[in-house]
Amino acid sequence: MNPTFSQLRLSHAGALQLLNAAIEKAVAMKQPQCIAIVDEGCNLLAFVRMDGARVLSEKSAIHKAMTAASSRVPTGNTEEGLAAKLAAATGGLSTNLKGGLPIIVEGQVIGGIGVGSGTGDQDREVGNHALAAFAGAQTFKFD
Repeated sequence: MNPTFSQLRLSHAGALQLLNAAIEKAVAMKQPQCIAIVDEGCNLLAFVRMDGARVLSEKSAIHKAMTAASSRVPTGNTEEGLAAKLAAATGGLSTNLKGGLPIIVEGQVIGGIGVGSGTGDQDREVGNHALAAFAGAQTFKFD
């Protein structure tokens, strides 16, 4: 058994690419957003609160990104009773609000993107656009 493994990492340049693509989509939608990008360990790599985005959406965007990175699935799909238990168990860091998506490259989760300040569907649309731009294809679209 090999005691080490190879792992892809999200760089700050990749985080900025995701952030800029998300901003581009939010501007096109005329929906100011808070956008957070975290690495696989839930460390914040990039963040913006666009002019006009809700102040309290800062925390929810970061928590969405962290939840997506750690759970490896999009946020907003967890059964409500379990979602409340997970939020309690993580001191409120886990959220079931739509808008958090894992960043997956070559089958590895390398981080998460969290978007907040619009409707859940708008938040997810902005995140999907950023992932598609990052991948260069529509292979990361989550519903």
